Amino acid sequence: MTAPGALAEARPLALITGGWRRIGAAIARRLAGAGYDLALHAHHAESFDTQFVAELGALGAAVVPLTADLACQEDVEALIPAAIAASGGVPALLVNCASVFRDDCAQTFDAAALDLHFRVNCHTPLLLTRDLARALATSGSEGAVVHIIDQRVRNPVPDQISYTLSKQALHASVRTMARSLAPTLRVNAVAPGLTLPTDDYDAAQWDRLGALMPLDRLPVPEDIADAVLHLAQARATTGETLFVDGGAHLESFARDFVYLAR
Repeated sequence: MTAPGALAEARPLALITGGWRRIGAAIARRLAGAGYDLALHAHHAESFDTQFVAELGALGAAVVPLTADLACQEDVEALIPAAIAASGGVPALLVNCASVFRDDCAQTFDAAALDLHFRVNCHTPLLLTRDLARALATSGSEGAVVHIIDQRVRNPVPDQISYTLSKQALHASVRTMARSLAPTLRVNAVAPGLTLPTDDYDAAQWDRLGALMPLDRLPVPEDIADAVLHLAQARATTGETLFVDGGAHLESFARDFVYLAR
């Protein structure tokens, strides 16, 4: 674990797994601008970015970098204590953003793939939620958890089945954990649609995919970040999943988006 520095007490602390890049980084920016200090997790310290820390600092946020292998139970169980030790306080918000995404299907998945995806995408968010609830109960404070899941939990596709099953399991846990941990901890989720292109997409396909959505657009990272902030501050809301996907969950697509509109 890496946890240098101490955070100012005046701002609440948000712990974001996978908070250094892509959607996690957009969430970090939005929370920094909304008054949060940040404990940002990465798998390796090589992901720490001093320019990003400076950018968040300009928004008023102190940043604590933390490392953990989210497939390792010992690392996972040390993460909340490391955030508390670095900041001097219990996180008010946990955003479970990091995930594993590998390609398999019903004919090719195996026990190792299921184990990895369920460890990182389901077990770890649940264990961190449990540990935050324990810490909040000890401190006498309240907090919130926002899981980042996937719009495909509503209408699944046959691709990336280990990933899909793990996200479906996490989605199914939201209402149960919200009921079980109230009133100390509110538990909600954001289900993004296709948000950031990879090398698998070209610009023309990306535009065609946007046109397939009921809203005629794909979400951008800032849309996801806005939804996280809303749920973080919605003190009368728990057990909910907010779909931020251009309306993708209203449709039933035959395949993963990478195979469509080519």
